[in-house]
Amino acid sequence: MAKKKEAEKAPVTTDIINKCLAKAVAEGDIVNLRFLFISYSPLRSYSSEDITADKYAYLVPESTQGDHFREALEQVKHPEIQEHVKHELDKKGPPQLPAPLVTLLADNAVRLGKYKAAAQAYELLRIRSRMQDAYLDAADAALAADDIATAVRGYRIAVGLDYDYAAFPEPMPTSPNYQSRAQLLHADYPRRPEDAVALQAPEAHVSIALGYLLLNPQIAARLEEQPLPLRLTFLAELVRQLDPEWNTFVVRYAEACKLVASIGARLERQANRAEQVALADEIKALQAEDDPADIPKVLLGRAIPDGEWWQYIKELAYEHPAAALFVVRQFVTKDLEIIMPRYVKGSPVIAALGLGLES
Repeated sequence: MAKKKEAEKAPVTTDIINKCLAKAVAEGDIVNLRFLFISYSPLRSYSSEDITADKYAYLVPESTQGDHFREALEQVKHPEIQEHVKHELDKKGPPQLPAPLVTLLADNAVRLGKYKAAAQAYELLRIRSRMQDAYLDAADAALAADDIATAVRGYRIAVGLDYDYAAFPEPMPTSPNYQSRAQLLHADYPRRPEDAVALQAPEAHVSIALGYLLLNPQIAARLEEQPLPLRLTFLAELVRQLDPEWNTFVVRYAEACKLVASIGARLERQANRAEQVALADEIKALQAEDDPADIPKVLLGRAIPDGEWWQYIKELAYEHPAAALFVVRQFVTKDLEIIMPRYVKGSPVIAALGLGLES
C-alpha cells in the first residue's frame, strides 16, 4: 500500500517574509533575524517548517503600526534588499545577512537597551570596535557639555558592546556579572579598616567604583582625568541608571546602620581590631533583641538560610550592583563572619549616592 503523500505547505508570500524580517529588525532581535535565514527556516520554500504554525507566531508581527516597524519595513522592501533576501532564502548553504538590515537592527537594539544583541550585530558587520569608539566619543562630548545622563548612557552602551573573545565555544558578548565581581572586590579580608573598599578616600573610592561598575578598565580610565566633582556626579547617575531601585537599598542601608549602632560601641571597636574576639554572646546578653547576624539580612531585605558572608554579597550585588562598594566583611565571632555597612563620615561619595546618615 502506497504511503500517503504529505501535504505540501503553501508558498510563503513576500508580504509575510517582509513583515517577519521587519519585526526582527525593529525589535533589535538578532537571534530571530538569523533564525529566519537558517537552513530549516519557515520562510524557505523547501523547508518543511510552516510559518503559520503556532510555534512560529512569535516571528510574525501582531501589528504593523509604529514608526520603527514602518522604517524597518521600508528598508526591507528596498529592491536590492528584496533581491538579496530572495537569493539567500532560495540557496542552500550558510546565509549572508543583508548588511543594511543588520545595521538598522543594531541601532534599534541600542535604542531598546539590548546591548548584547547590538554587539552581535555590529560584530557581524565587523564594525563593533569602531561603534564602541563612536559611542565613547559622543559620551565624552556630552560630558563636556554637562549632559551627564547622556554621557552615562553612552558609556553604558560602549561597555555593553564589549566582546569576550576567550569565550567557549565561540566569542560572545561580555556579560555584566556583578555577583562574581563583588566577591572579588571583597576577596581579601582587610588587614586594616582603611583597607576596605567602603573606607577608601574619595578619589580612590570613586576610581574603584567606576572600574567595578563599568566592567572595562580601559573605558573606566577615560574618566580619570576628569575632576572629582564631575566623576562623582557621573557615578551617582551611573548607579541609578544601572539600578532603578537604588533608593530601596538606601532605605535598607540606613536601617542596617541603625542596627549596627544599636548593637553598641563594642561591635564598632571589634571592626577596628585585627584580632577576631568573640563578642556575639556578650552583645546578646546586653541587648538580646539585637543579633549581629541580622545585619546582612537587613541589607539584603531577606534572609539566606545558613547564608555565609559571600552569599549575601553575591545576592546583594545581583539586586543592587553598587551596594558592594559600601559594605565590609566583619568577623563577629570565630565562626561567624558577616557583611555590614561602613562609611567615612562626611564622604562626598556617600552624599552623592544618598547614603549620608549624619544629621
